[in-house]
Amino acid sequence: MTKHLALLALAAAALSACEENRGITNPAAMAVEASRQAQRAEDRDGRTGPRAVYTLTNQVAGNSVAVFARAADGTLSAAGSVATGGTGTGAGLGSQGALALSDDGRWLFAVNAGSNDVSVFRVGRDGLSLLDRTSSGGTRPISLTAHGHVLYVLNAGGDGNISGFALGTTGALTPISGSTRSLSGTNVGPAQVSFSPDGRRLVVTEKTTNLLDVYTVDGNGAASGPASVASAGTTPFGFAFGRHDDVFVSEAVGSASSYELGRTGSLTVVSGAVLTHQGAPCWLVVTDNGRYAYTANAQGGSISGFGIARDGSISLLDASGATADVGRGATDLALSGNSRYLYNLVGGSVLAFRVQEDGHLALLGTVGGLPAGTVGLAAQ
Repeated sequence: MTKHLALLALAAAALSACEENRGITNPAAMAVEASRQAQRAEDRDGRTGPRAVYTLTNQVAGNSVAVFARAADGTLSAAGSVATGGTGTGAGLGSQGALALSDDGRWLFAVNAGSNDVSVFRVGRDGLSLLDRTSSGGTRPISLTAHGHVLYVLNAGGDGNISGFALGTTGALTPISGSTRSLSGTNVGPAQVSFSPDGRRLVVTEKTTNLLDVYTVDGNGAASGPASVASAGTTPFGFAFGRHDDVFVSEAVGSASSYELGRTGSLTVVSGAVLTHQGAPCWLVVTDNGRYAYTANAQGGSISGFGIARDGSISLLDASGATADVGRGATDLALSGNSRYLYNLVGGSVLAFRVQEDGHLALLGTVGGLPAGTVGLAAQ
């Protein structure tokens, strides 16, 4: 009994931390052209639009997307902000995925947790354009995910639910009939919703119940379910998919796990609750090549790097669990579209890192000036 109570206390403490051109013969010209070609190759990831990083100010007086331009070397510079038209909460949302880009990078989606709606932006060479703002299908939207022309929103208010929308060519969102689904129960503490790579499944993490919910999505975009599976670790929070339907989940008590998502929607544990030795690992991302995963550790003030084996098992890159020290209050993570660069939201700043060949991180710089309560990261 004493051990059980201690584990519950540890989970509560960790969760609290988380919430807070041809014909060139001139040698110099040839060198410049070679550099340009190399950069084009480095950035070739199937997406359109500018190189940029986005975060959500989440302010009660008016929510905005703060934009940072990404230079060719991965460093960031402030490029203004664009209002969402909705309002935020002014405090952490206890979630991952408050911002999401479409697969092709043409659209950016943002939650307005204070006004219970979702904003849609077109991503253009000249920046963001607000196109639509639509009710989230519930209250207190905290996470969203897109696949093709379907968007799903995770609502944490009330009993909580997921709700689906069809994205039109003009950026308008239309509710999908039959898509609003409950979670495993009430007061489950949802943290994130995400599509599987093929778009046939949705996964939701539940912090309070220690469950992972799996929904099946039909050809019309309507979800059914969920089927719920016990988490391998306590307080599952952020997660990401690998290259072969592997799912990698951070657990706020101090670990990360990996699973195999089966064709029927089953989840099979591959690596269970691998300790980070760092406090409150709540946010997690995986590189596009499927070789590395990273958690942001709110209490540890660090980022933990993991190597991913071919079978989906994970192991720490560094025995201490600290691949990079970033300071207390580390929250959201995002990888650039080519996974060359990793970004971490820490308080009112965004830290930029280059992902090295062995998975270790080289600090490139920091940009600040963000208000308290800023949440979410998305990167082109």
